[in-house]
Amino acid sequence: MAQKRVPVPSARPAVRRQPEPPPVAIPKPIVRRPIAKDSRLRVLVAGASGLIGTELVQQLNAAGHTVQRLVRRPPRGEHEFSWAPDAKIVDFRLLESVDAVVNLSGASLNRIPWTTRYKQQILRSRVKATQALVEAMGMSSSPPPIFLSGSAVGYYGDRPGETLTEESSRGTGFLADVVAEWEAAALLAPARTRTVLLRTGVVLAPGGGALQPLQLATRFGLGSTVGHGTQHWPWIALHDEAAAIVHLLTSALEGPVNLAGPTPATSEEITRRLATDLHRPHMLKLPEAIVGVGMGEMGRELLLPSQKVVPAKLESDGFVFRYRTSDEAIDAALAS
Repeated sequence: MAQKRVPVPSARPAVRRQPEPPPVAIPKPIVRRPIAKDSRLRVLVAGASGLIGTELVQQLNAAGHTVQRLVRRPPRGEHEFSWAPDAKIVDFRLLESVDAVVNLSGASLNRIPWTTRYKQQILRSRVKATQALVEAMGMSSSPPPIFLSGSAVGYYGDRPGETLTEESSRGTGFLADVVAEWEAAALLAPARTRTVLLRTGVVLAPGGGALQPLQLATRFGLGSTVGHGTQHWPWIALHDEAAAIVHLLTSALEGPVNLAGPTPATSEEITRRLATDLHRPHMLKLPEAIVGVGMGEMGRELLLPSQKVVPAKLESDGFVFRYRTSDEAIDAALAS
């Protein structure tokens, strides 16, 4: 009687386990020393991949500073370190190994529409990230002596007819409320840490920032007066935004500092110069009601308020702007 064959399963290759990435080495604490104008610093940047952060990292490297980055993904090099700002997770030992922290984290304001959920994200992304850094500083035995924390001119609200310095009071509106909470979180940094609040205006940048949607519309012949056109837009060139942050690293300034160009400009002046440089017409008008319907709260908060912000502290501290007028900044941005 023939034996019954038992089927033998086909051989399968052994599953190869992916090697685990080596643990990231946290730099050793550094010896604190007095910081002078010519000091070369170790700077930890949160939000280094954004519009301002990218330019800032380039300028920091050019100035001879050492840059370390906080990233939300696995690190890709010795100068990157993971963090989870929404969960307020960051290794406090990092704060003992740097001279300064620059916090530029926050959800974009240029997204449309500002739904209730997205408005919560705008607030949460800024406050949580700031709290994570501040709490890590508090846990470290030797917190960094410098903390430059992102902020915005939205603090002032809609103030037609006023010249706004760092001494001006808080305004009203969604962004004013966001900035108030954002700054309050930063001001909880240790007392021995010099804290600067970077109240940034509308950043004029090549291929990005506030110019991008305006430039696109203008190229298609839709150059327009936004609202009544006489409202002041507190602009600043991208180069000067980053250069001011580098300047503030070794300055004695603290508290709020306006990052806005030295020559105030109206929205009409900015949009008309854009059309002139692009050789396109500027004949249309977007009434306030249309801006409100088409762009919602984002348009009402960013495009319609008048904020004649001046950089009083920066100029008194000796900072020199490369671009002193919005015309110069727009010309340079489009030339790039």
